[in-house]
Amino acid sequence: MNINLTLIGQSITFALFVWFCMKFIWPPVIGALEARRKEIADGLAAAERGQHAQELAEKRATEHIKEAKGQASDIITQAQKRASEIVEEAKGDAKTEANRIVVGANAEIEQETNRAREQLRQEVVVLAIVGAEKVLKREVDKKVHAATLNELAAQL
Repeated sequence: MNINLTLIGQSITFALFVWFCMKFIWPPVIGALEARRKEIADGLAAAERGQHAQELAEKRATEHIKEAKGQASDIITQAQKRASEIVEEAKGDAKTEANRIVVGANAEIEQETNRAREQLRQEVVVLAIVGAEKVLKREVDKKVHAATLNELAAQL
């Protein structure tokens, strides 16, 4: 009978132990497991949201890079256009300046030509007077014959 009484005692002790575990030990363990399960699920959801946010950020970064490249190419195009405009403007200014210099040089050449002609006329008049004096063997008075000499100079 000892075996049966021991077996009954052990069964009662085991039943008390199961009741005690179910009443005081299982609820905190189950709560801890549920909290851990919830924490893991939240972590996985956060990781998924983070991955989605990373993909969106990569897309935005790619778009910003494309936009920046487009703006850079626009700026380069505008700079090249402005540079060619400046070159054309400088060419136009240079042509205008060259034309102005040519006109000034032509005017100066014309003046020098007129001065040389006038000087040549005066020298021819002097030579003509000297020649006339030698031919006539007498002196020709410039004051007396000024009108004739001026007419002769104009014909030359």
